[in-house]
Amino acid sequence: MTQKTEIAHCAWCGRAFARSGSQGRRARYCRRSHRQRAFEARCLAARMGLASGEALVDADALCRLRDGLYVLESALDDVEVDLRGRPGPEDYRRAFQHLYAAAAPLRDACVEPAAVLTPPAAEAG
Repeated sequence: MTQKTEIAHCAWCGRAFARSGSQGRRARYCRRSHRQRAFEARCLAARMGLASGEALVDADALCRLRDGLYVLESALDDVEVDLRGRPGPEDYRRAFQHLYAAAAPLRDACVEPAAVLTPPAAEAG
C-alpha cells in the first residue's frame, strides 16, 4: 500500500512541506517546534485579548517587510516607465535585473507572529 503525499503549507511559517496521507489528524505544521510556537502564540493571544484573526508581530520585522515591498513597488513603477514605447532586448534585460534586485531580498522574508488567535474555521484544517 502506497501512502499518498501532498504538498501543504505550514500554519505557522507558511512554507511548503510534504504531508503524508497517513491515518489520523492531518499535519498543519512543517516542524514540531512550529506546532509548539503556534500553541504558545494562541495562549498568549487569548491572555492579551486579541480578537479572532488578529496577530501580534515584531514591529522591526514588519517595517523591514514594508520597506522591501515599497522598494519592489517602486521598481515596478520604474520598469513600467522604462518599457514604454519600443523597448529592445537590452531594455528588457535591464528591467528584469532591476526587478530581480528589488524582489530578491523578499524571497525569504518571514514575519512570524508572536501571538495569534486563529479564526475557528482555520483551526479545523
